[in-house]
Amino acid sequence: MPQKNYITFHDAIKSGAPAAFASMVKPLGSACNLNCSYCYYLDKAPTIYENRQPLMPLNVLEEYIRQYIVANEVPEVTFVWHGGEPLMAGIEYYKKAIEFQRKYASGKAIINSLQTNGLLMNSDWARFFHNNKFLIGLSVDGPRDIHDAYRVNKAGRPSFDKVMAAVSLMKQYGVEYNTLSVVTNLSEGRGAEVYRFLKSIGSRFMQFLPVVEHIIPGDDNRRPVIAKPGTEGSGMAPWSVSAPGYGRFMTDIFDEWVVRDVGEYFVQAFDMTLAQWVGAKPGLCIYSETCGDALVVEHNGDVYSCDHFVYPEYKLGNILETDLSLLYQSPKQFEFGVNKRNTLPRYCMRCKYYFACRGECPKHRFMKTETGEPGLNALCEGFKHYYQHVEPYMEYMAMLLAQKRAPALVMQWARERIG
Repeated sequence: MPQKNYITFHDAIKSGAPAAFASMVKPLGSACNLNCSYCYYLDKAPTIYENRQPLMPLNVLEEYIRQYIVANEVPEVTFVWHGGEPLMAGIEYYKKAIEFQRKYASGKAIINSLQTNGLLMNSDWARFFHNNKFLIGLSVDGPRDIHDAYRVNKAGRPSFDKVMAAVSLMKQYGVEYNTLSVVTNLSEGRGAEVYRFLKSIGSRFMQFLPVVEHIIPGDDNRRPVIAKPGTEGSGMAPWSVSAPGYGRFMTDIFDEWVVRDVGEYFVQAFDMTLAQWVGAKPGLCIYSETCGDALVVEHNGDVYSCDHFVYPEYKLGNILETDLSLLYQSPKQFEFGVNKRNTLPRYCMRCKYYFACRGECPKHRFMKTETGEPGLNALCEGFKHYYQHVEPYMEYMAMLLAQKRAPALVMQWARERIG
């Protein structure tokens, strides 16, 4: 295994380049009006904040916005509002946020995106998002039975109908939105069906997030606590997608997309794969060689290395005590980022598809290789299946791009190849 202090020339260049990083801000922490079985964030309030996660005070919000805009030494700054459920903060809260953004923009373009479960969406929200050009990420896992199995409210009631109502409102008011779908055990074998469903509700930009979690069973009818792999008493969550199931899920979608939808519908994983094949920067941390460019800012100003690593040992500091730019540039965060590469087993570094996979997200690396090396991604088998399947099509699209031709021309070739 490479040494943890291994630094490449690219790392050195990056450390000296103008700062440009993302931050996911959680104005309500993990507070949410849903009780999704697989949610890795609901447990943050009781385990870290002693069940106290009030709305981020306006003075902290203003300080975050100021520091984040100043820290990004680029002409365009994107704010990512997340949770929990960020709409629970109310419209007036985001009106104040926009005021602060305008106050500190200093000529930089400001972009806002917000991830929501859609339950609180109404005409006022839809109008606000349209007028202020918010990009909305809507959480919807697929058809009713898949979605409602795990995405329920505090009383255990399903959420599908309210999510579909949110879709209708966003269409009515011209809100730009995409979809984020969690891939669970119930998604296995239904990739094409899920894809067609998302197209049917008007999603043109899709993200598919595999869920592989460990849990400690709850008692007294409490929900299981999602824990870090290796935690004593923990085991694999029943909703976790299997590696082969995830690979087939993605290839089934790809087979639908590559023959009819290239250039019309966009699947994030396919865009990232093509970027890797042509040697372009993928633009998403899980497919990058190193990470550390996507911080999380909690309701009280606490800053963590990553949304999936909100644990005490990954806390970098607090923006009321240390400037956000210094936390991003700290040795602790730099080490976190390069360890994405440096903690991979030799098996991964020698893999044919390492250039495309990059070991995926460290949160999934809790398996061992056949030789006993730790750090293998739990979804490795699925990723290999996916990359082997899409390889000829990616090579063809890479050739088209090299010839300055549209990648969509792959569709005719794919139809002839598939027969």
